[in-house]
Amino acid sequence: MALSKPIMNLLASYLQNLYIHPIKTKAITSCVVGTAGSIASQLVAGDNIRIDPILAFGLYGLLFGGTIPHYFYEFIERFFAEEVVAFPLAKKLLFERLIFAPFMQAFSLYTLARFEGKNHKAAVKQLLALYLPILEANWKWLTLFQVINLAFIPPMLRVLFMNLVGFGWAMFLATKRRQQSQKKN
Repeated sequence: MALSKPIMNLLASYLQNLYIHPIKTKAITSCVVGTAGSIASQLVAGDNIRIDPILAFGLYGLLFGGTIPHYFYEFIERFFAEEVVAFPLAKKLLFERLIFAPFMQAFSLYTLARFEGKNHKAAVKQLLALYLPILEANWKWLTLFQVINLAFIPPMLRVLFMNLVGFGWAMFLATKRRQQSQKKN
């Protein structure tokens, strides 16, 4: 019972900040989750901890991982509102899976490489090597989570839900990027 009060206080504080400062809260949450995913990926792989991917995932989360999804989920709620379109869940899901996910996957792969200090040519090379396998994995493994997210999670909490799912995804992405990087060495 003693542990539940601090957890409830933390949750209440998070929800209050999410309501008052939604973008900042989502950006910081995404930064923390991306950083943790990168660290966990390196620990699971048994690698020495490298700071450049940790900083890259953290910076990406802070600048883009919370903000872009925040605006995206707001957009699809308005564009595919129940009173405006038939089958809104199906249309939201198709739009997210076929338009948003491919764009975000390419953007994240390129941006992460640049944040790690790679030049444009190296970032594009890594993007081309990883894009299709990672996009296919995204469609295969994250579609169910997006259905749950869009059908059952309140719009205010959708970025948080996908950030929590994203912890595992960040580990997967970091592992794939590391494997591709090791192949060329």
